Amino acid sequence: MAAKVRSQFVCQACGAAHSQWLGQCSTCKEWNTLVEEVRDPVRERGPMSTFRQTEQRPIAIEDISAESGPRASLGDRELDRVLGGGVVPGSLILLGGDPGIGKSTLLLQTALNVPGLRTLYVSGEESAQQVRMRAERLHPGATGCHVLTETNTQNILRHVDELKPGLVVIDSIQTLHTAVLDASPGSVGQVRECTSELMRFAKAKGVPMVLIGHITKDGAIAGPKVLEHMVDCVLQFEGDRDHAFRLLRPLKNRFGSTNELGIYEMRGSGLAVVEDPSQVLLGERGERPSGVCVAATLEGMRPLLIEVQALVSTAVYGTPQRSATGFDLRRLNMLLAVMEKRCGFRLGQKDVFLNLAGGFRVEEPAIDLAVVCAVLGSNADIPVPMDSCFAGEVGLTGEVRPVTRTEQRIAEAAKLGFSRIFIPRGTKGLPSKPGIEIIQVGRVDEVLGQLFG
Repeated sequence: MAAKVRSQFVCQACGAAHSQWLGQCSTCKEWNTLVEEVRDPVRERGPMSTFRQTEQRPIAIEDISAESGPRASLGDRELDRVLGGGVVPGSLILLGGDPGIGKSTLLLQTALNVPGLRTLYVSGEESAQQVRMRAERLHPGATGCHVLTETNTQNILRHVDELKPGLVVIDSIQTLHTAVLDASPGSVGQVRECTSELMRFAKAKGVPMVLIGHITKDGAIAGPKVLEHMVDCVLQFEGDRDHAFRLLRPLKNRFGSTNELGIYEMRGSGLAVVEDPSQVLLGERGERPSGVCVAATLEGMRPLLIEVQALVSTAVYGTPQRSATGFDLRRLNMLLAVMEKRCGFRLGQKDVFLNLAGGFRVEEPAIDLAVVCAVLGSNADIPVPMDSCFAGEVGLTGEVRPVTRTEQRIAEAAKLGFSRIFIPRGTKGLPSKPGIEIIQVGRVDEVLGQLFG
């Protein structure tokens, strides 16, 4: 007797399964998102039977080895640091980002540059000739990397099992399809099933895999949310397309910290590691006009000195404008209210524009003090001394609140040649010989007295 074909209706927004079609998903309340998916038990038993894991037995926790598995370096210092020191065998990594931000470029040049490791680059979006053309631009004459243009997961896994590479790159997970499920590539069911098959194979064979994931217009990775739960590591590749810098952030990492950050610069020959990001962001330290301050901030575990630029002018069109690039506009409005209420500056009828140089976006509150000094310096048209930098959170009462990892901020400022740094009063753990003058302040008006008299 033939096996019965199972059918279900899956919501393309949240992934919830329903036994019959409905106009509205009962889970996420979205309309017209249910699509029929057919699962064939015959096809499900066939292609993947070779790669099934053997049955596991319970093991006492004290009998399990506590030693961490060996990590393989990918030949990229920033990527290795973000992953926690290298890639773990059998791990499944998901890399997401905007279209054209450089996801494929990063992983292709990684596959070409891994020392002494055979790699397989699986492309479901480009032909082999297109991949070769990009490879010649990124790393002319590279060897050891194999290219496969295939979208069927059963065929991909068969080639991986035959080739036995040390690293597999899938570009992208939304282009794959499995014979187990009768649905179009990119649908919720196909993304879930393809990731599940790749995960089982990676764990059984110990082959690390990196998946490129598309994102939606809201910035979330396309497909079911379970996709991010299934993988071991989720990386977000972000940046402003009008600027050359790219940031690699770990959103999830089972084998390392999520507080690391990788910084790249997009060039004609590919992505290059930024050796000293603070020096690049500050540029030439010449004479600067009013409204420019330097903030000692943290991106993950890395201290960065970023230039904050502010422009305050009389409102020409009657209604004051507020604009912020790289900084939360709501927080800027809050800081402007603090300056007017606690410090007596009349900014209600002024246009205020704020920009963080280099295209970076900073959400850490330690940048508040630099923002306040830049705005007030531009309002009074008095330049802030270029040998000063700032680190401190500003509260609603005008107090300067302590921030974390102040010692690292001080060390970074001293390394770049700053002669003094303003930090909150009561900060603990200050270095005994910082090599820089440390000025502790408790309120915003104290900072203004030190700077402008």
